Amino acid sequence: MEAFLQLVSGIAWSIVYIECIRVGFRDKTYAMPLYALGLNIAWETIYTIHDLLESVQLQAIVNLVWMCLDAVIVYTYFKFGKKEFPQNTRKYFVPFSLLSFATCVLLQLAFFLSFDALPAAQYSAFAQNAAMSILFVVMLFRRNSTRGQSPVIAVAKWIGTLAPTILMTVVWDFNPYICIMGLICCIFDVLYIVLLHNFEIYK
Repeated sequence: MEAFLQLVSGIAWSIVYIECIRVGFRDKTYAMPLYALGLNIAWETIYTIHDLLESVQLQAIVNLVWMCLDAVIVYTYFKFGKKEFPQNTRKYFVPFSLLSFATCVLLQLAFFLSFDALPAAQYSAFAQNAAMSILFVVMLFRRNSTRGQSPVIAVAKWIGTLAPTILMTVVWDFNPYICIMGLICCIFDVLYIVLLHNFEIYK
């Protein structure tokens, strides 16, 4: 069961990243909200480097692949993201974006430097995941369209988060932090799936 849930999560998140890249180029926009993207690539960079220096295990390779995929999503953000800013603030696009990514690195480092590597990775991953779930809903409302979004991203993200939530609260010893964060993710992921579906029907 443990290996199955890890495999499901790994495949689902890979689908999220690949679909974000495809949809981003298709719609000429970025498909992952800024701070979700920043926290994501910061997490992957920190724990890829840490894991590769410790020992080259499967998760380290998976994190490296995810980091490379996220780097392409970052490229779509900088290539297409400026037009998402209000006209009178576009001159701040690059400095604000760089500050945002730097802030995300510092937030992830705060976890990494405050806990042992494994709980730091788990706790920060679920914190950023909850933020991402909420930010996808916000992005849908802000754009008032499904541009740069797809049901594949929504469903794969839900499954990719649900699998490790079950793993860390049912298969492993019960963890209240993971349970609460996983529940928040599940609520907003399902909400996003429903809202995205409704936008597609009534657009």
